Amino acid sequence: MEFRHLGRSGLVISEISYGNWLTHGSQVEEETATSCVRAALDAGITTFDTADVYAGTRAEEVLGRALKGERREDLEIFTKVFWPAQPSPGRNNRGLSRKHIMESIDGSLRRLGTDYVDLYQAHRFDHSTPLEETMSAFADLVHAGKAHYIGVSEWTADQIRRGWALARELNVPLVSSQPQYSALWRVIEAEVVPTCEELGIGQIVWSPIAQGVLTGKYLPGQEAPAGSRATDDKGGAGMVSRWLRDDVLTRVQQLRPLAEEAGLTMAQLAVAWVLQNPNVSSAIIGASRPEQVAENVAAAGVRLEAELMARIDEILDPVVERDPSHTGKQAPPANWRVAS
Repeated sequence: MEFRHLGRSGLVISEISYGNWLTHGSQVEEETATSCVRAALDAGITTFDTADVYAGTRAEEVLGRALKGERREDLEIFTKVFWPAQPSPGRNNRGLSRKHIMESIDGSLRRLGTDYVDLYQAHRFDHSTPLEETMSAFADLVHAGKAHYIGVSEWTADQIRRGWALARELNVPLVSSQPQYSALWRVIEAEVVPTCEELGIGQIVWSPIAQGVLTGKYLPGQEAPAGSRATDDKGGAGMVSRWLRDDVLTRVQQLRPLAEEAGLTMAQLAVAWVLQNPNVSSAIIGASRPEQVAENVAAAGVRLEAELMARIDEILDPVVERDPSHTGKQAPPANWRVAS
């Protein structure tokens, strides 16, 4: 494993982090989830990302139990707040109001079995709450020792800039952005990345293998493999469906000889590709089996030659999404996973 600073902060994290968005508490049994976390630890991963909304709080609970007994100071544990973590008739159970943030952090800490999180992230931008209120609440959590740093997820460049300015006034470190990013989904490159480079904010990117499409397991003109994310009726299928077009799948298959030339699997090539961006501090991987962790972690420290990067661009260019206006628009809906 190799490590990088999170933006220009002093926090050092593993350049591959482990996330449990679609797996813990839902797709896999807890014994398997724990085995995946153990595999991540054995591979040198120290950074773990989750959210209260994942599997209706169960993902945080499973991760907390899986990490129990580990030396807390040796880990970086990240979680998020925005959506209702569980079904509720309450009108204040979502968003980034002071009330919701203060109540959500206590629930997350209890489920994770820790006194603090290293990074607390705004899971989306809240258009219905004054940004000053949101940032003030986050600042109070940092000053109270419940979070060491704060971050955002799927915010636009303008939203990031406004949040960073307020955080600076409040003397708290807004250090990260967590967007979707892969060789197929590059909407952050035009605006978010340059803004974050200027402000000293690092990217913690999710879905670097495009929900599994960049592994090459989905073939043009064929049914999705049984047991794959495309057949998961609990949420996975909805996210991956936009890539299951023959034009996309055909071009992804053309990456296979490039991966072989580089001595990498398709998944490793995809993870290594996002890590070539110097503004990326870490790439989040997930797993439903421990062996998937071992495969993806092998992308750590891989440096792709400029010629190979150019060939990847040439192959994928016609099917790549680059429009910065799509930032946050391909995210899960507001009730994501709550009912699972």
